[in-house]
Amino acid sequence: AKQQCLAVVAARGGGRRSEARRHQDSSTPSPSFQRGGGGGGRGRGGRGGSTPAPFPTPVRAPTSAAPGYVSATAGPSARPTPQAAYTASAASSSSSVGELSQETAKKLTLGGTITTGGLVSVSSKAMVPPRRPDYGKTGKKCVIRANHFVVEVSDRDLFHYDVAITPEVTSKKVNREVISQLVRCSRESHLGNRMPAYDGRKSLYTAGALPFEAKEFVVKLAEKGDPASSSSSVKKERQFKVAIKYASKVDMYHLKEFLSGRQADAPQETIQILDIVLRASPSEKYITVGRSFFSPDLGPKGDLGDGIEYWRGYYQSLRPTQMGLSFNIDVSARSFYEPILVTEFVAKYFNFRDLSRPLSDQERVKVKKALRGIKVQITYSDYTKSYKIAGISNLPVNKTMFTLDDKKTKVSVYQYFWERYNIGLKYTSLPPLQAGTDAKPIYLPMELCQIAGGQRYTKKLNERQVTALLRATCQRPSARENNIKKMVRQNDYSRNALVRNEFGIQVKEELTLVDARVLPPPMLKYHDTGREARVDPRFGQWNMIDKKMVNGGRIDYWTCLNFSTRVHRELPSEFCWQLMDMCNNKGMEFNPEPIIPIRSADSRQIEKALHDVHKQCTAELANQKGKQLQLLIIILPDVTGSYEKIKRVCETELGIVSQCCQPQQAKKLSKQYLENVALKINVKAGGRNTVLNDAFHRRIPLLTDVPTIVFGADVTHPQAGEDAGPSIAAVVGSMDWPEVTKYRGLVSAQAHREEIIEDLYKKYQDPKKGLVHGGMIRELLIAFKRSTGQKPFRIIFYRDGVSEGQFSQVLLHEMQAIRQACGSLEEGYCPRVTFVVVQKRHHTRFFPADHSRRDQTDKSGNILPGTVVDTTICHPTEFDFYLNSHAGIQGTSRPTHYHVLFDENNFSSDGLQTLTNNLCYTYARCTRSVSIVPPAYYAHLAAFRARYYIEGETSDAGSSGGTAEFRPLPVIKENVKDVMFYC
Repeated sequence: AKQQCLAVVAARGGGRRSEARRHQDSSTPSPSFQRGGGGGGRGRGGRGGSTPAPFPTPVRAPTSAAPGYVSATAGPSARPTPQAAYTASAASSSSSVGELSQETAKKLTLGGTITTGGLVSVSSKAMVPPRRPDYGKTGKKCVIRANHFVVEVSDRDLFHYDVAITPEVTSKKVNREVISQLVRCSRESHLGNRMPAYDGRKSLYTAGALPFEAKEFVVKLAEKGDPASSSSSVKKERQFKVAIKYASKVDMYHLKEFLSGRQADAPQETIQILDIVLRASPSEKYITVGRSFFSPDLGPKGDLGDGIEYWRGYYQSLRPTQMGLSFNIDVSARSFYEPILVTEFVAKYFNFRDLSRPLSDQERVKVKKALRGIKVQITYSDYTKSYKIAGISNLPVNKTMFTLDDKKTKVSVYQYFWERYNIGLKYTSLPPLQAGTDAKPIYLPMELCQIAGGQRYTKKLNERQVTALLRATCQRPSARENNIKKMVRQNDYSRNALVRNEFGIQVKEELTLVDARVLPPPMLKYHDTGREARVDPRFGQWNMIDKKMVNGGRIDYWTCLNFSTRVHRELPSEFCWQLMDMCNNKGMEFNPEPIIPIRSADSRQIEKALHDVHKQCTAELANQKGKQLQLLIIILPDVTGSYEKIKRVCETELGIVSQCCQPQQAKKLSKQYLENVALKINVKAGGRNTVLNDAFHRRIPLLTDVPTIVFGADVTHPQAGEDAGPSIAAVVGSMDWPEVTKYRGLVSAQAHREEIIEDLYKKYQDPKKGLVHGGMIRELLIAFKRSTGQKPFRIIFYRDGVSEGQFSQVLLHEMQAIRQACGSLEEGYCPRVTFVVVQKRHHTRFFPADHSRRDQTDKSGNILPGTVVDTTICHPTEFDFYLNSHAGIQGTSRPTHYHVLFDENNFSSDGLQTLTNNLCYTYARCTRSVSIVPPAYYAHLAAFRARYYIEGETSDAGSSGGTAEFRPLPVIKENVKDVMFYC
């Protein structure tokens, strides 16, 4: 049948959806934070106590613009000096908090157009992060390659058109087919021979204007998958109305001004248009997942087991950088459902060996949950059609009844397929799949349905699947670099008609050479009684040979509980003796005698065993006031799955600090393993393994000159595919200024997939106490005062897990909460803040310029630890940098991206880069520098630990998403919070 397009003049309107965020209040009791009051606590170990220094008199900043931001009335010289560090508050604590909130909001949002030193802001509500203060100079210079490709764009006017397709379709694929058909039919006759770029939804872009303001087209598409579609002489067609209406003109001038540093706001619409143009062709050929594309054509598929396979693909993104527009491309792999029969999938996924037996109620619920939402194709005779699974029947196919079209006759699914299609179903005990609605269900036998290809598997992979995926995709730097080059050549962007001819875009095919520097590693201090009191790490690693912990913890009361049945009966005692000996050799004071005898217990009664141990230890210490079990060593059960329960019971119910050990590791009695466990035990006993030598001697600018607290914060969300359950926020704060190695951790549950941390500061009205202030920042500031005897003059806040699109919202809310928390503690208390976003989820990778030169790589073939980049591929004007602080082990190292969103402390590039790199050498759990700054790492660990506390509490069913109520987290016991329990 002839397909056709008819043009009719028409117009369209549109709207935007708004979102609301919920907030939950709670409180935290706190002692006085007034000048000279509170505090107390222990002095810094081995260094003597210290007298709290008085705070300087608060002074109002000389300009209304936020320190670290561009003033609306003054040039760069108007930035406040370090002496003018604090902003005066109102007369009372509560009014002070209100004023600080308004002050912060004003600082972080700039209304209207401003002009300062040639910098122009065109946004009416633009959050303007600080400009890059300078470029770093510290370190050994080198040249590396980055998977960024230069993009050149012709100076052409771009036009944006609104698109409305009726009837509305949710599938981007169908939308693209409609527009493609329209362009084929009407490009010459009605589109002025323009070839548009379409985003799959509501927008269409052209390089040059279309010859109309608004038009309506009628597009007809042949339906796929209709009965006898391959043999029928007349194909069924779907008809769509497509309304195209002029929206705006976008020129390239603003982009050029931004890239040259003369405009403050990034022209996001222009960049988005160019990105859509570059994505147009692959979007039609491949499966799209976010900014990535996957296809069997992009590399061999691989089996992950359980009916899941992985596809290879690539990620692409267009970004503004110092070198101009940069095209970031990286290879990738994702899990997909195998295109197999549903019966085969169920057998694989659940390891069912006999599908002829009926499913139990429990099995049926699990199968329903696993299959819900999957698209299947049912094929028999000449009939093929696709459905989305809504559920499964409660009864098998031979007992599931439905009414025929005559609205009288009732038949079973089994009977219907036998009488109508002469198909005898084999698995009569399996329930049929259900499509459609509960009111009008469509029943489909599992054995006739095949899972449609190209469907992403969004649930959490098990350990075996993760291992298989990593093994298949882990590539050494040289191999990954070659695969990226191959992917760029295969896509051939610069020869694509839409990209090159229509929009005048050219993508270079060579990776970008980038100027970098390798920062020197910091000297680490250990205890003076060891043979080596100081160490200079080489290639991001060192060892504990001849060294003793700088502050060894003391363990007087401990015992061990063994849940493994596969270890020798004497192993728990021998393991504990050797572990205790290792702890003592490394500088701890570890009592050789357990408080109660080491014992084994049934892994099926974990909670009872833990409660029994706690009860007996409490009885043993009943006559010793204030004493309690300090450490419980646990040899885990042989079968995985108990760790979560153990941590929940110990940390939220009993107040036990525990150290869990895998039985297969414990029975080896390896010195290296014992040493690693000793490092964890020491920090759980309140000790410190090592400190920065320069911090010990107070030689680190903007850290050791005045009391400074370093925060780390992160939010973790429920696993993919889970549409209920809370997100978990965690904040850690350093408690041992000036060394900054010991962190106290706090956690809080919040609304489903809420990224902003809601519990940084909160207040509520108590009937008896009046206005009560609380929140994690406030509690950590109080703990800092208790621990050090001083209040922090400076805050450095490392915030993990924030994407670029959330920068403004997260900064505005969380900076306001920090200000409010400080103001609630003391009138006029306003320490200077530096707010740094830590990004690990990006696709920038670095490669040695010459893989054969050993002085340019570490043992894994990666760039050297300490490599920092703040040029070429970084932001054109803002304060950001990439830091590869760790040594590679396998695969290609991923650098961490740090982006400064707020800076009242006037950090130089060298100052912040060196501080961040040095902190990466203070991670407590190993003798290696780590890839992400430790406070952010610890917050990540604490947030994941807290998720164990609610394991099993969320319902399997439930589709209410973010509107679902959630339970508050169980409260962690105070003695557990006092140490780094999450390590």
